[in-house]
Amino acid sequence: MQERTASPGTPVGHRLKALLYSQRLAPYFFIAPFIITLLAFWSVPLVRTFVMSTQSVMFGEASFIGTDNYERLWRDRVFWQAMYNSARYMVLTLVILIPGPLLLATVISSRLGSARLKGFFKASMFVPALTSVVVAGIIFRLMFSEASTGLVNEVVTWFGADPVRWMRTDLGGLVALLALATWRYTGVNILYFLAGLQSIPDEYYEAASIDGAGKVRQFFSITLPNIKPTMVYVTTISIYGGLAMFLESFMLYNGNSSPNNQGLTVVGYLYRRGIEENDLGYASAVGVVLLVVIMTINLTYLKLTGTFKKEESR
Repeated sequence: MQERTASPGTPVGHRLKALLYSQRLAPYFFIAPFIITLLAFWSVPLVRTFVMSTQSVMFGEASFIGTDNYERLWRDRVFWQAMYNSARYMVLTLVILIPGPLLLATVISSRLGSARLKGFFKASMFVPALTSVVVAGIIFRLMFSEASTGLVNEVVTWFGADPVRWMRTDLGGLVALLALATWRYTGVNILYFLAGLQSIPDEYYEAASIDGAGKVRQFFSITLPNIKPTMVYVTTISIYGGLAMFLESFMLYNGNSSPNNQGLTVVGYLYRRGIEENDLGYASAVGVVLLVVIMTINLTYLKLTGTFKKEESR
């Protein structure tokens, strides 16, 4: 018997061609690489992490201990200190890196000023995002050095104050972390908001000007409502970035140790318990709790902003 092949002229070939050119299945072919990557590099490690969080993993040997790691976590004072540090950093970065870049993006997108000057400003603001966090952390650690020759202390002494031991105090270390975050991520958020502002039709502003609305009224009545999707996206990724921050603190404090754990973050604590102390089961529990916290905050925020609501049919 001759083997039946799926040539284009055969019924099997016609069915295969129809399958490949199907408009219903085409979207699934396009997203298939993403789905495969998600399953291989996110879903499987996530399930494995959850399993490890119920085990005692020491030197390659694993034994099931149930919820013991989570009970230890609940009573762990250092973990709650790290959670407080991460939450405080996240809230303050939201306060700084949402309104500021939005106002700067609004000014850049306006008709005021030279287009060439605006282009130079946008490029210069984005350059910090291209700089390695390691390099930026080392530079800021030198800038906030407690020595009188440190750049920030030279500015302080120029105003007549005494040098500050920035990385030795809780407030000083927090100021250094926020300064690094502001320098690095302001330009990125400006570009996000600029993309959102460019999607707003100019006719809206022209009609508002004819009606006598000033710039402030236009900002609150036109810009903010129409830039809501971009605002939701930037806020969501900022919440994740703030709670998952690690490398900035690690570089500023020149390691994972800081006075009274003032610079210890949740991810830093995960690194300490899992890598430095080889307690992978307990570190996995820290990671699972962090994931639950981030997902809870973000899903609650998306729910409150109406992101999950379907558009009303016209």
